[in-house]
Amino acid sequence: MNIGNFFFKYRSYTPIPLAAVILYNAQHADAYVSLGLACIIFGESIRFWAVSYAGSITRTTKVGASTLCTAGPFAHTRNPLYIGNMLMYTGIVLIAGASNILAILMLTWLFFIIQYYLIINLEEQTLTRIFGATYLDYSKNVPRIFPRLFRWESYDIRQPMTILETMRTEKRTLQNVVIFFIFIYMRYQLLEQ
Repeated sequence: MNIGNFFFKYRSYTPIPLAAVILYNAQHADAYVSLGLACIIFGESIRFWAVSYAGSITRTTKVGASTLCTAGPFAHTRNPLYIGNMLMYTGIVLIAGASNILAILMLTWLFFIIQYYLIINLEEQTLTRIFGATYLDYSKNVPRIFPRLFRWESYDIRQPMTILETMRTEKRTLQNVVIFFIFIYMRYQLLEQ
């Protein structure tokens, strides 16, 4: 198994050491809580929008897809889920606070830049092999990360899932955020004793 496959397959678990560093360095800092919540809400909104179009395929541990999703946020950027994740982790770092918050933010961004670089390269190779010219046309017109202002017109006419269906697919991410908040709160309590 190459490193990209490893990071893709275990992408839900690879941030655990980073989460431990964030929690270990947590210090209550009211100045960043509002900005942190805004980042989390914005990041989850992007994720929710993306999942509503891509569906449960976003939870797979094997790279590939039966259809190429180019609708919704995927008409603006090829990787909206990863953008949402980066924003959410930025928000978690801001809420957790730390005397060295800039260093923790830099570590977080560095971790995800490396992880997503490896995963995206693997995904692009796989999708090119599966969809050929269709994927190459998509990748020429839709940026890898930084979104286009106007959506790319594709032939993908899929409709988003209902809010309830999307919630079912996205529930694990929402649960993880709540668990993170609980751990941050517990850390704050320990620091006050």
